[in-house]
Amino acid sequence: MALPPRTHYTLHEVTARWGCNIADIAGWADAGRFRIVTGIAVVHCDSETVAGKVVLSPMELLPLFRRCGTGPTEGVMRRIQRIDREDWLLITDPAGGVSVTIADMLILAEEVHAFEDENDMVRRVASGSGATTPYDWDGMNIALITRIHDQGLPVTQAELIAEMQDWFADRSNGDRVPDSRTIRRRITPVWKALRREEA
Repeated sequence: MALPPRTHYTLHEVTARWGCNIADIAGWADAGRFRIVTGIAVVHCDSETVAGKVVLSPMELLPLFRRCGTGPTEGVMRRIQRIDREDWLLITDPAGGVSVTIADMLILAEEVHAFEDENDMVRRVASGSGATTPYDWDGMNIALITRIHDQGLPVTQAELIAEMQDWFADRSNGDRVPDSRTIRRRITPVWKALRREEA
């Protein structure tokens, strides 16, 4: 029986996976490309009690992300964000905030995979030592070619995208299915080229 897919990656795993510096990770997180999360024990933010998974602001922990690697490995966070909200909460108890280390910082696997898809990083990820792409794009290409060869193009591109999503779902028990936008980016050049030939 196969293990379920991963849910999180540490920052060090992501830097190795992408071949980048931890300062790059902080910058992309600050730009809203993904979130850096960690787990905390109970804290109070005025009248709110917060515990468990929270989002960190990398710019508030900037010394931890020095490109030269000379920064500390532990910092103090005084503001946090609940995973399901966008507003920032000031930690009032404990008054000095909460210590956090780089080793305990994570990125959700779904956000890692989405970032890779958005930046067409499949080849780079696949070529890394011990790294694998989260999706079987080569297999999808074969399925796509076979489908078009055997049945021709469907009426709409959306139908073809849905079929490819079903293909991923069938081969991963629904665990590894790219979103329609990601599949559309890969299918659109083929779709346009074949539609031009039909015109």
